[in-house]
Order: sequence, then C-alpha cells, then structure tokens
Amino acid sequence: MLDSWCGSIHENRSSGAIRSLMRAFRTACHYGDDAGEDAKSKWSTMSSSVFNKIMLFVLKEMDGILRGLLKLPTSGGQKQMIKDISNTKRWKSNNHLVKSYLGNALHVLNQMTDTEMISFTLRRLRFSSVFLAAFPVLLRKYMKVLLHFWGTGGGALPVVSFLFLRDLCMQLGSDCIDECIRGMYKAYLLNCQFMSATKLQHIQFLGNCFVELLRADLPNAYQHAFVFIRQLAMILREAHSGGTKTKKSSQKTNQSSKEAHNTKAKESFLKVYQWKYIHCLELWTAAICAYSSEPDFRPLAYPLTQIISGAARLVPTARYFPLRLRCIKMLNRIAASTNSFVPVSTLLLDMLEIKELHRPPTGGVGKAIDFRTVLRVSKLTLKTRAFQEACVLSVVEELAEHLAHWSYSVAFFELSFVPVVRLRNFCKSTNVERFRRETRQIIREIEANSEYTNKKRTTVSFLPNDPAAASFLEDDKNAGVSPLSKYVAMLRQRAQQRNDSLKESSVLVGQNSAVFGTKITESDDDDDDDDGKDSKGDAVFSSSWLPAGNTKAEQSTEEKQKKKKRRKELQDETAFDEDIVEDFILSSDGEDGSVSDTPSDEEVSIKQKSSVEPSKKKGKSHGKKNRKRKRSKAVASAV
Repeated sequence: MLDSWCGSIHENRSSGAIRSLMRAFRTACHYGDDAGEDAKSKWSTMSSSVFNKIMLFVLKEMDGILRGLLKLPTSGGQKQMIKDISNTKRWKSNNHLVKSYLGNALHVLNQMTDTEMISFTLRRLRFSSVFLAAFPVLLRKYMKVLLHFWGTGGGALPVVSFLFLRDLCMQLGSDCIDECIRGMYKAYLLNCQFMSATKLQHIQFLGNCFVELLRADLPNAYQHAFVFIRQLAMILREAHSGGTKTKKSSQKTNQSSKEAHNTKAKESFLKVYQWKYIHCLELWTAAICAYSSEPDFRPLAYPLTQIISGAARLVPTARYFPLRLRCIKMLNRIAASTNSFVPVSTLLLDMLEIKELHRPPTGGVGKAIDFRTVLRVSKLTLKTRAFQEACVLSVVEELAEHLAHWSYSVAFFELSFVPVVRLRNFCKSTNVERFRRETRQIIREIEANSEYTNKKRTTVSFLPNDPAAASFLEDDKNAGVSPLSKYVAMLRQRAQQRNDSLKESSVLVGQNSAVFGTKITESDDDDDDDDGKDSKGDAVFSSSWLPAGNTKAEQSTEEKQKKKKRRKELQDETAFDEDIVEDFILSSDGEDGSVSDTPSDEEVSIKQKSSVEPSKKKGKSHGKKNRKRKRSKAVASAV
C-alpha cells in the first residue's frame, strides 16, 4: 500500500495518495503517544521498516510536492511569496497539508534522541522554512527547538540548527530576527557560565554563529547591541560605585552598616569578574571587529572600549592578570579593526611594576598556566616562576602587538618614547636574566622601528596634522616590512607553540563543530546538491528506532520523576552558585587587597565554633527546663 502511494505520487501527483501518505506520516510521528488514540487506524501497529520508509519519503519528497501543488519555485523564496498566495484557491485547498507536514515533523523532532537523525530531519525541513511565514505559532515553536539544539547539541547538529535559523532570518525578516538574536544571546550566556579547555572551541563557535547572524539585518542588530552593551556598562558602573560607597561610609557609619556595604560591593564586583561578563565583552568585540566598516556598528566601538578599560582597572592586583590580559587583547583587536588609537601601553606597563614580579619565586617552578581558561590565580600561584614568566612574556607580546599596529605612523617615535623609558626601568629593577633578555629585545626592536620611521619622515614635507599623513608608508604597511611587524610575527608563532603545549589533549570535545567556516560551507554544499535521494537518510533511518509508547499512567509517573529531578537540580544549582559566590568574595587582605580563593584556617575555625555554639546553647536551655520541671514535681509531691 505504501509503495503504491509513493508510485502514484511520483507519476501523477495524486491528491488522494498525498492525503493518505500525510495521514500515515502523522501516525508515524505520533506513534506511541497514546495507545487508545489511533487504535482503529491501519497504522496502529507499525514496524520500524515501515516507519523508516514513511519518514524517508516524506522528508525527501514533500517539499517538492508542496511547491508543485502551490506552483512555487523549486527552492528558496521570501515571506512576500507566501503572502501573495495566501488568498488563492490553491493555498486554501492545500495549506492543511503544509501545516500537517511541518507540525508533525516538529512533534517527532521532540521525540528523537539520535543526533544524526535530528540533523537529517532538520536538513530536509530547512528547504521548507519559508512556509513557516504562514504559521506564526509553529514558527515560534521551531525557533525554540532550533535554539535548544544549537546551544546544547553535539556533532553537526549545532551547525545544521544555525543554518536553519539563518535561513529563517533571511527569508522572514523581522518576524523572527529579534527573537532569534535574543534567544541566541541567552543560549550563548548559558554556555559561558564556566570555562575549560574543552569548552573553549565550542564557545568560540557559538560566538562566531551569533556574529554571522547579525549580518542578516545590521540596523536592527544595532538596536540589540546597544541595549546589551548598555547593560554591561550599568553593571560596571554599579561595581565602581559600590567600591566608592564603602570607602566613604566606613568613616561615618557603625560596624553593621560597614558589613552591609561590603557585601554589596562584593556582589557588584562578582557580576563583573565572572566568565559570563567577560565572554559578553569578547562577543561584542568580535561583532564590532567584523562590522567595523559598517556605519551601523562603528559607533559602538567607543563605549565598548571604555567598558573594557574600566573592567581591566576594576581590581588592579596580580591575581587578576589573566583577566586584564584578556581585556587588553580585546582592546588591541578593536584598535586594529577600527584603525583607532587605544591607550593600551599604560595597562601593560603597570603590570610590570607589580611587586609580585620583583620578588623571588618562593613557590618553586609551578605548573604552566593557560591564561585562556582562567580569570584569576591563587595566592600560591603568584609565587611561582611559571606565573612570573607567563606574565612578562604576555606583556611583551601584547605591547609589541599594540606598537606594531602604529609602526608605520609618522608619530611612532613620540608614541613609543614613554614605553621605552618604562621598559628600561623594568630591565634595571628585575633580577631575572630571562626577563632582562626579553625586555632588551623589544627595546631594540622599538628603537630600530623608530629609526626606520624617522628616516622615512625626513623625506616628506607635510605636517603631522596634514591629511596626507594618513597615507604615510601605506605601501610598506601592506607589505609588512617594518622591524616591529617582523618581530610580532615571531612572537605570534612562539605564543601559538606555547598554547599548543598547554592543551590538555589533542582531541577536544566539540572540536569539529568549532571550525565555523569549513563546517558551514560543507553543510551548504551537502544541502545544495538536491540530495533528496542521498544515502545519508537511508543510513540514518535504517535503525529499528520508533517513538516510545507512553500511556497516560506512564506519562504521569514520568512527570513526577522529572519534577523530582528538577527539584534536585535546582537545589544543586543553588548550592553550587553559593559556593561560587563565596569563592569570589573580596577579602580584606592587607598584602594585595584581592579576592581570596578559599577561607583561611581562622575563618573556618570561627565558622565551626559559631555553628557549634548554638547547638550547645540549645542543649543547655533544654537541660535547665528539665531540671526546673523535676524540681516543681518534687515540690508538688512533697506538698
């Protein structure tokens, strides 16, 4: 019967066969939902082979069948195309088929667990994405499912989900782009709460997807970017104002008010010095760098630069050197993409004057630190040789990046004068020979570059404020022949080798999905081949998978179990969040004034005493009450 339907559909597009096939498709998608719903149906009992045939044929052929019935182009389309045919007779007679196809496919997507099966289904449904313009309710449900798969899926599923979302935004425009930007931003934040070497590439992939989606409507994306960047600025302002209020109130208020202000300041600092905030800064840095030439996004570079600089200076201690270096890298990227001067050298040279770098490493050699996966280090790590070496090398690399961007400027000598003076001071004050060697090397390169630019500018006649100064050494800049440019190329290779050696393993989770450009192009190639008859679907749907049968009693028990699991997860999350908050609380350390990682032994003993004393008091009070009762009974008996 199924083969005869498929044959008649191929031969003469029989409407009766199409309706029968769609009824079978609905039964297959809802198979096992309720045992008594379709008991009288011909497909009440279905084998895995029949299920696979129905799913494969419908997913491969239904888009072309629907387009043929509606007399639409074989591929693509825009929202206006659906609006134009919405009042026609052929749409009114066939729209129920479109809705049935999309709705039942969405239902079975929520039942599937195999990533390859979900990816194939989404890849085929993507061709029919334009039809969702006629069904706003289905559109919202599809976007919710796609955002979930994009943020949490594995393998090729995030790429396929993103391509589906991008097509929806390109075809439907404002109907879904606002919700899509907000949903992707929220999913990105959920993935950025914690950081590890295994999640690094996956987070980079999610960020690249978000930046690519903004291209669909840059004027509309600017409005969202402005709101989100403003939120980051308000959080930073609260952190700065919280710190100043504690200092002013400490002289006038009592001890209880001091503690209240201190806790408020700690919470405000915590909102900035966490992975979500830093990753948001990096996300908008990538967006501005990608669209720096667009008039819609370029004005956002200045406020974002101010926020990043403020975050880097919030707690200027050695323990937060990794966070400061991340901020400096962002500033260098913005300066290079917008061709604007950002005063980065002061942030870097101040790091060389921290007292921890001038003390002997009492903590020994120490373990190598990957600054890409940490925001702060412990007090023991500060005293290791590995930390001091990583800090000095990172400062030299970022300072060279900053100066290399202006190594072809007519004012390079004046720009590099103060950094050279401070580098010489550090070279004299440090006792580590390797630090001296690195510092002398960058000083020599800066001086060589100054001679290079001074020789060139003696041959020109324009003034520094002349517009012709902008094109000074433009050909040399394109060729990259300045001494600092060559030096920076060598430093980049060294940094890449150091990062490769710090990887925990050669195979990372999500490594394949993180290659944004190649993955998307490969997926596009696969989808554009008109592969309705490809072998991927046969391989995916060749298993014995069927939607699980759930009776009402089983559903109720499953719902109860899910509720219990959710309660346990919420309790674990709240407890874990409390641990994180305690871990990030600022201490009153007289040595560096930074945030303490763990409570001291005295604090632990005090907490233990405070937790034990109430129980003792309760025991004493109960003992006194029992004695009084015995005495009263004895007196009563004596009377």
